[in-house]
Amino acid sequence: MAHPSDTQTAGAHLSAGIDLSQFYQVFFEEAGENLEAMERMLLELDVGAADDEELNAIFRCAHSVKGGAATFGFADVAELTHEMETLLDKLRRHELQPTTAMVDALLASGDALKEMLARHQGSGAAVVDTRELLETIRTLVGGQAPANVPRAVGKSAPAATVAGPASSSPSPEGVAPAGSRALELTLGPLPDGAAADSIVALFKEIDGLGSIEPLDGGRAEEGLRRFRVVTQSSDSDLVDLFGFHVSREQVRLAPAGPGYGFHEGAPGAPSAHVPASPAHTPSASDTSADLGYGFFDDAPGAPSSAAATPAAVRAEANAKPGTDVAAPATRGNGAKAEKPASTAAAEGSTLRVSVEKVDQLINLVGELVITQAMLAQTGKAVDTALHQQLSAGLADLERNTRDLQEAVMGIRMIPMSMVFNRFPRMLRDLAGKLGKKVELVQVGEATELDKGLVEKITDPLTHLVRNSCDHGIETPDVRRAAGKPEHGTVTLVASHQGGSIVIEVRDDGRGLNRAKLLAKARERGLDAPDSMTDSEVYGLIFAAGFSTADQVTDVSGRGVGMDVVKKNITSLGGTVEIDSAEGYGMTVRVRLPLTLAIMDGMSVGVGEECYILPLSSVVESFQVQPGMIKTIGGSGRVVDVREEYMPVIDLEKVFGVPRFDFEHVSNIMVVVEAEGGRVALLVDELLGQQQVVVKNLESNYRKVPDVSGATILGDGRVALILDIGALVRRSRH
Repeated sequence: MAHPSDTQTAGAHLSAGIDLSQFYQVFFEEAGENLEAMERMLLELDVGAADDEELNAIFRCAHSVKGGAATFGFADVAELTHEMETLLDKLRRHELQPTTAMVDALLASGDALKEMLARHQGSGAAVVDTRELLETIRTLVGGQAPANVPRAVGKSAPAATVAGPASSSPSPEGVAPAGSRALELTLGPLPDGAAADSIVALFKEIDGLGSIEPLDGGRAEEGLRRFRVVTQSSDSDLVDLFGFHVSREQVRLAPAGPGYGFHEGAPGAPSAHVPASPAHTPSASDTSADLGYGFFDDAPGAPSSAAATPAAVRAEANAKPGTDVAAPATRGNGAKAEKPASTAAAEGSTLRVSVEKVDQLINLVGELVITQAMLAQTGKAVDTALHQQLSAGLADLERNTRDLQEAVMGIRMIPMSMVFNRFPRMLRDLAGKLGKKVELVQVGEATELDKGLVEKITDPLTHLVRNSCDHGIETPDVRRAAGKPEHGTVTLVASHQGGSIVIEVRDDGRGLNRAKLLAKARERGLDAPDSMTDSEVYGLIFAAGFSTADQVTDVSGRGVGMDVVKKNITSLGGTVEIDSAEGYGMTVRVRLPLTLAIMDGMSVGVGEECYILPLSSVVESFQVQPGMIKTIGGSGRVVDVREEYMPVIDLEKVFGVPRFDFEHVSNIMVVVEAEGGRVALLVDELLGQQQVVVKNLESNYRKVPDVSGATILGDGRVALILDIGALVRRSRH
């Protein structure tokens, strides 16, 4: 487990930059999915002949949960997953052979993690004691067989009540250790209960800090949480420590006054006419004597005066030694305990639906768009004066169909900030490990991407960021000698360009050395003549196993090279481009296709055929005038547009469109752009703009060059959607 001061510094660094609480729900959902997948794979694992891919998949699940938990400050989850990761790493490296005991320990750990996550979500689950489980995993990592595999132990205490370590807890007689003092801690206003839970967890994790107990029954009043703290630490130390989870302005400490920690006149304070029992001194570990048991008056679950008096509670506690007093008192009247409000809110705010159902919904909306287009085309032939109501209905249908389509498409879209905000902590830790000073800049975090793409692009981006920090950014002394500021900068940029989503990873480091790349390529037996362009030379780093690092580090030398990054991005239908200036930095540009099922397009006619151009790629259109098109090199043609020459692509020749009007000459050009280049497409006519439903041509037919998909027009014909990027690349070759 990280040292408290390290954790505190990291948390302060994060909390100062961005508010991570907005991402809690996404983390909980992803962690739940990972734990379910891990449990399924563990149950299916053949211990005698474990497959490497299965072990890697289980490791990735634990690694994902650990990364999110560390980012959000859930130290208990991160500690357990770290030990699991160590064991799984040894298994996948074949340093250990899988055993049934290991599978049992990992399954028990999965159960413990589910309980921990439920508690952090505010479900009221018990605090999980994982000490024996952690010791068991460490024993297994050491290659020894444990005596038994314990299950995680949930203490029978409310989630918000965490007793301090034995060394710092008040004694059974209710007397606190020498030098301890009782304080009333008020937190808030808080957006949710996670921050308060995290502060409670600190008292369990940090030896000697003291003990803490709720004075509000675990419920926030106007966003405020109140606790009684018994500690030997100073106020300033406590405020600094709590500042890891909440801002300093949200922390208020005061001496615990009359009313067992309540200020006079505070909400929920005992009435003046109810005397405290002089025979029983209140203590941090004995809440049975607190009149009201830490609940506000008439709070849900609070014991009624008739059902449970202090004497009755003490009698019940004496009859059941070892049980927590507050829990039986709450259930003393036999009524079913109410589910905490935070849990109900969490369950009501999101609805988990399988991706297959969402895809089916998107397909159905796509069919609806096609039907609406057909009706709109048929409606053009209707006399609007005679059928005014029909025309108005068709107009409403078009508007409502577009709104429905946008709403449905938005279901799968999540902002890139969900990916980018995983990197600040990672980059900070890397920079510290490498002795470098690195700042992270994020641009375009609001750019939305399909959830399926986000999940698959995270790993390649992580590798690119690690590469920038390890190989790109120089150490402070090298940067000073080069006249650069000590702090290097890694910039993440997301944007929509020409129907694609472009993600850039930039750094202002040393850049790529052309001569070094060529020498390394020739050393490996690759064909690398001096006539290669810079972009072709930079592309050499995508060769399998290619590396320019003088020595392999544990940061980026993990057997995952740029070839794997390119393979992963290519599998998504994307491309990777590198731009570099030696001594000034490097940019890796990842371009992903627009994978949305419905898009805005421009219809163009060539002969009897209709083609669709993605509207986001279209720059302009114009009519060709005599002398605008010039022939170069005997075969290539360019067009002069405002003193800029662009390659001309005749769609009739590219797709072999049959033409029966032999005298016709195409005289309309549409300028489109993609991948940083522009071309002019020669067409017969512009048919208009419309929404089109993208159908995957490759899965329904086969891959067709220069075509990214197909759609069904309003009259029932099939039209091809052109791949503008492929057409631009064709013009370059």
